[in-house]
Amino acid sequence: MAMSTTSPGRGANGSQAKTNKSSSYTAFAPGFTVNVNTGSKTAVPTPAGGGGGAGAAHRDGHLPEPYFTSPADIRSYCNHLRALGIGLSFEVSMGAEILKATLETVPDPEGRPFGAKLRARKVARKMRKSADALKDAAVNAAACYAAFQQEFEEEINRVRHRARRPQGPRMDWARQ
Repeated sequence: MAMSTTSPGRGANGSQAKTNKSSSYTAFAPGFTVNVNTGSKTAVPTPAGGGGGAGAAHRDGHLPEPYFTSPADIRSYCNHLRALGIGLSFEVSMGAEILKATLETVPDPEGRPFGAKLRARKVARKMRKSADALKDAAVNAAACYAAFQQEFEEEINRVRHRARRPQGPRMDWARQ
């Protein structure tokens, strides 16, 4: 009996026509990468009023410049730190799981029954602690801004009414 071949379907490479059902092994490869930059992390501060506003980031860093000249600068810095900490926490946590899974495949030199898993957990535990520390940094960054609002509520409220003047049209009673 002759085997019929099918032309590739609508996919870019016809992958739906190339199924191999004889293979029982499937691998999991997560779709993310971790980039490490090893440049200089020293920031050259600009003088006050020199353009280093709330959104300006360090030349090599991921956080805005630490010029806290307004509540918006403090909020921006804390929000950037929180977002960066949460994102890195997820990446490092996933890295810890991948590291553990990879190290579990290395056989134990002494031949202990669960020696490979124990050694892998011991190593990955340190990376998991790093992920927890990054998460704690994100939580503390949010708490920092909340504490700032609470401690300096009087000063913030003192200028808040001036900052929010109504922008709508005003009635000019003098013009009749």
